[in-house]
Amino acid sequence: MSELDSSLFVTRDRTRHPRALTPDYKTSVARSPQQALITLVPSISENTGPDFSHLKFGPHDNDLLLNFNNGGLPIGERIVVSGRVMDQYGKPIPRTLVEIWQANAGGRYRHKNDRYIAPLDPNFGGVGRALTDSEGNYIFRTIKPGPYPWRNGPNEWRPAHIHVSISGPSIATRLITQLYFEGDPLIPLCPIAKTVSEDAVQSLIAKLDMGMANPMDCLAYRFDIVLRGQRKTHFPNR
Repeated sequence: MSELDSSLFVTRDRTRHPRALTPDYKTSVARSPQQALITLVPSISENTGPDFSHLKFGPHDNDLLLNFNNGGLPIGERIVVSGRVMDQYGKPIPRTLVEIWQANAGGRYRHKNDRYIAPLDPNFGGVGRALTDSEGNYIFRTIKPGPYPWRNGPNEWRPAHIHVSISGPSIATRLITQLYFEGDPLIPLCPIAKTVSEDAVQSLIAKLDMGMANPMDCLAYRFDIVLRGQRKTHFPNR
């Protein structure tokens, strides 16, 4: 690597990640490792594939208003979520798979273990996928998820959020995070959000984007995903 290249390289800041044991986030107590971590040598299958270039998409894979349609439209605030997947220098990451999953407008997931009292929406499945274009852009149309209570304390609520998965060139490079919405007062109260630094939290907040909003239809939020560097998005599994 040349001297110029070395000056451009941004090393990973491991201090951005939360401690494994954060007692205010109660499930971390049982999940935090009790012994020293070991390094596993990845197999060939983990270092190669999958190749998404020939993946067949349905017409509504990235449209959560229509991909679980059972005769009607979902209930809730219609929104567009879009952005760009890029590296630390702004270079686009094309043809990479972006997947999302979320609760409905009432704050309930379509999952057998979700027992929250909010009703399921018969026209909302809560999952979608998109492939970034040549410039790293992706877009989803969906319903803004509702907050929901969780058993971390007597009155703890998760902010509205959408889970996001980005699949790189191999299974081992898959990264998972979640986005929050600008202006949500529950974000600074959330025990999960409080486990990381303020700049890491800011990297998880989707900003209102009136330029992408559809007049008389829906607002839009922008969530750019930076895979490394000083402006990187926070990924808990990194």
